[in-house]
Amino acid sequence: MRLCWKVGLYKQALLHDLSKYAPAEFMTGARYWQGDRSPNAVEREREGVSGAWLHHKGRNKHHYEYWIDIVGKGNHAMEGKPMPVRYVVEMFCDRVAACKVYLGENYTCRSALEYYQRENSDVPILLHPEARALLEGMLDMLAEAGEERTFAAIKHLLVQQR
Repeated sequence: MRLCWKVGLYKQALLHDLSKYAPAEFMTGARYWQGDRSPNAVEREREGVSGAWLHHKGRNKHHYEYWIDIVGKGNHAMEGKPMPVRYVVEMFCDRVAACKVYLGENYTCRSALEYYQRENSDVPILLHPEARALLEGMLDMLAEAGEERTFAAIKHLLVQQR
């Protein structure tokens, strides 16, 4: 919420992840909370699937999974669809915030980039090429230039989008 606010995404900051209060997500969070990683990951390990995650990603446009759909006229192949810039920015803010929470004092400006690189190491995530370029550019900038310059540049980008 704070990072979205920092770049001027005020409405998205206030509405970010409200689905977490739905019973399908809230109960999983309460049951599997550990403090250093997502309760959805714990649920997935123990149950084989995370119902909370399936609920969450289908209701929050800042998750790239929300934008995955079938290619063309239904040959069952999947692809990442275009994402509005404001949701790619919210996804970036969400990733940075999660790294800060889960890593605590071990967080650095490289943490979100390193997590993204690990996440993509075996099978690349299904992001539309434009969304991928924007997300990777923001992660690289954060790692190299730090928070102040990165968030100022993102705010400027969003102002230009309006």
